[in-house]
Amino acid sequence: MDISITGISGSRHGASAPPFLSTTRGRLTLTLLCAVAFLDFVDASIVNIALPDIRAGLDFSVQQLQWVPSAYLLTYGGVMLLGGRLADLLGRRRVLVTGTVVIGLSSLIGGFAGNAEVLIGARLAQGVGAALMLPAALSILTTTFEEGPERHTALGVWAGVGGLASAVGVFLGGLLTEGPGWRWVLFVNPLACVLVLPAVYALIPGDRRRAGFANFDVVGGVLGTAGMLLLVHALVEAPDQGWGAARTIGEFAGAFLLIAAFLVNEQRSAHPLLPLSIFRIKGLAAANVTGLISFAGLLAMFFFLTLYMQNVLGYSPMQTGAAYLPLCLGVAVAAGISSQLLTRTGTRPVIVVGALVASAGLCLLSRIPVDGSYLTDLLPGLMIVSFGLGAVFVGVTTAANAGVPAEEAGLAAALLNASQQVGSALGLAIFAAIATSQSRHLMATNSPVPEALTSGFERALLAGSIFLVAAALIALRTGNTRGEGARAE
Repeated sequence: MDISITGISGSRHGASAPPFLSTTRGRLTLTLLCAVAFLDFVDASIVNIALPDIRAGLDFSVQQLQWVPSAYLLTYGGVMLLGGRLADLLGRRRVLVTGTVVIGLSSLIGGFAGNAEVLIGARLAQGVGAALMLPAALSILTTTFEEGPERHTALGVWAGVGGLASAVGVFLGGLLTEGPGWRWVLFVNPLACVLVLPAVYALIPGDRRRAGFANFDVVGGVLGTAGMLLLVHALVEAPDQGWGAARTIGEFAGAFLLIAAFLVNEQRSAHPLLPLSIFRIKGLAAANVTGLISFAGLLAMFFFLTLYMQNVLGYSPMQTGAAYLPLCLGVAVAAGISSQLLTRTGTRPVIVVGALVASAGLCLLSRIPVDGSYLTDLLPGLMIVSFGLGAVFVGVTTAANAGVPAEEAGLAAALLNASQQVGSALGLAIFAAIATSQSRHLMATNSPVPEALTSGFERALLAGSIFLVAAALIALRTGNTRGEGARAE
């Protein structure tokens, strides 16, 4: 007989039962959910180092090439809210399995792509699959592990894996590109999905029969998804089109109109896609905004440092990927320490301190010279950022899911991840404009190309550090949860 995760949570965590995380099945379940998170986060960064080889292999134009990473980001961020709500309505395991299948098939098609259009289409489909997988997996985690120290530990591991994946993706991209070739940055996904799917059926309880689409807010789904897709598209395209271009202004205006219409619909709908009552949970909105701003600053770092190492210092793809390995270790250590600190200090100090530490690291990295050395100019800043990154990931993930009712866990997970993806797009759009403006200005005055590029990267990294200071200030408004139940404002 099928049973739901929430239906067994009471007996699982009864007075006489040991914590689920202390059991073999509990640890395997957490490992599986973290593997899902790793797969989704890696996909956002693994192709970046392979872009020059992809361009040569499929004869991409420069304008088309940006859509290899951006297509994934577009549908990932745009469909995330819908994916989270579908998980709550249709069943989390069903949606997780569906997303995994979509990721595997689309990656296989992308790996065999013979032209640019097929690869971009595959990346769009990958983003949809990830938007289904990630909120489903995170909501399974928050409804499986009991709120308090057990869930803090589980979320700490989850967040640490998320932070690691962004850096490991760059390393794997370089390793695969220089080894078997760029197509393997896509072929690894089907192999991973083949391992994930049997584990999902073995470890995740079946979904209780759901009402299906009887109570589904179709109008809200269309308005919300269209608004998010148009917003992310506008952010991705703005640096190339120009922030003051009529098309850019029209896209932003259209996105905000759609989102405004979506919010009006949610207030009037009997079964809203986004019940606005979820924002009554103390600190939830502030936690999501903190995630948005901090991601804007942090993830742009990988983009600009990768360009600096390859285009200025002349690193190979594999050397560039290997340069991030110490950061991976630092994130893992910081995430483990932060998850233990949550029960003592609460989430707020962890987020604030983490954001300030990461800001200091980015500020140090913003001083990179044209003839920089890895040991003296990159490694110290990377390690400082890694400790802040691990703390921010753990703190924000915990704060944004604390006290959320089980029936809205998928929605809360989707809100957090959507805010992070919008933050990524926002950061790249703003910082790319800053870097490009500075570099073009210096090139116009006959400065050498390496100096002009480096100066642009420096300004972008400094702007990222300012964003993290802003994130620390916003984090002061988040709930300071140590594992309490839901609290409404």
